[in-house]
Amino acid sequence: MQIEGLQKLTLLDFPGRVACTVFTPGCNFRCPFCQNASLVIDAPLVGAQDIEEFFSFLSKRKGILDGVAITGGEPLLQKDIDAFIERVRDMGFQVKLDTNGSFPDILKDLVARKLVDYVAVDIKNAPSKYEMTAGCASGMLDRVRKTVSFLLTDAVDYEFRTTVVSQFHEAEDFREIGEWIQGAKRYFLQKFEDSGEIIESGLSAVTKEDMELFAETVRPYVSEVSLRGVY
Repeated sequence: MQIEGLQKLTLLDFPGRVACTVFTPGCNFRCPFCQNASLVIDAPLVGAQDIEEFFSFLSKRKGILDGVAITGGEPLLQKDIDAFIERVRDMGFQVKLDTNGSFPDILKDLVARKLVDYVAVDIKNAPSKYEMTAGCASGMLDRVRKTVSFLLTDAVDYEFRTTVVSQFHEAEDFREIGEWIQGAKRYFLQKFEDSGEIIESGLSAVTKEDMELFAETVRPYVSEVSLRGVY
């Protein structure tokens, strides 16, 4: 298990919990709007977090932190992620997993073993534009579809979310997404922000009005639809 970064405290990454966030290197997607380009393109990086140092940090946060959010990159590329999560759980912490949804079998196994408490899956775009938007290989959409179908069974608490970028998204895309994830528990539209570490330059956010329009487009299909990063 490789840890390339650690945010020691977050009130946002793990809904309802006080948590830390672990960043893993490597990804099988190349989303142009990815906020963590160095984790995706340059991984593995120099300065990785020592695993024992991380667990020493975590032991000192008992009673302060409720959980650990694991993000990337794509965490499910890590071959021993199950052992890492088991160790986190054995220390009494809950686990949230961020994933692009392309490893449904691994996710199902982690859920079956009750190793994760919350899963967040990025829905990159409407199915008709998925591989173009995600910069991924042909066939990945089928794997994401399996993950979406699994989460819709409510085997674990979850959310779907989409980072909205003006160059990639329009209202019709969100009708398609709504039909795809119909019956989902919750769905977030996240405003794109240029972190300065984006894979492709020149991208921009949509307006607040368009974000609200896109949310209204999805609401007939999903119980809870909310905006993030829109003020």
